[in-house]
Amino acid sequence: MPRWGMVFDLKRCIGCNACVVACKTENMLPEDTFFTRTFVAELGAFPNVRRVYIPSLCNHCEDAPCEKACPSGATYTRSDGIVMVDQDKCIGCSACAVACPYDNRTQLTEEKLEHSYYGGGELASFEEPRLERWIAGTVTKCDFCSRRIDKGLQPACVGACPTEARIFGDLDDPESAPNKLIHQRNGKPPLPEKNTRPKVFYVD
Repeated sequence: MPRWGMVFDLKRCIGCNACVVACKTENMLPEDTFFTRTFVAELGAFPNVRRVYIPSLCNHCEDAPCEKACPSGATYTRSDGIVMVDQDKCIGCSACAVACPYDNRTQLTEEKLEHSYYGGGELASFEEPRLERWIAGTVTKCDFCSRRIDKGLQPACVGACPTEARIFGDLDDPESAPNKLIHQRNGKPPLPEKNTRPKVFYVD
């Protein structure tokens, strides 16, 4: 059984946000809901300044605080390491969001789900499937596009990245692309002091 993870190559990320658009499209997310985001940082001092783009998503922690905090058992970890949310069990208490040290949870309110990208009024035909996909009131997040992975595909954000800054694969396979990057370029997880053992790493 693989143990899925992702590496962000900060030297390759150009901040184009193709990943964000692909994620929103694949997951039929409302206008102000994001499973992945790209932050911008400027490093150095004049005249040696450079801009760095920092992607972010659920880190699918081995020791996931959100799973421990969930009182209903809605948050659980699959055998391949992907941290999931069972909407039928979610009671919308947001305990998981409070517990997540990475701020990677979002609540899907009825207002968000029924609000069209085009302002008030009815949803456009391409927006309507979101009402079937999501349950209002639940708290959800990135699941590495588990439905795509189960079909042998890459997460939507990975497939959309024009510079291959997102590298996805089996962290237990020493020959996998993410595993090689982590070891060759000293990959680091976000906020290691939190001891959540993320399955997402950064290389620079």
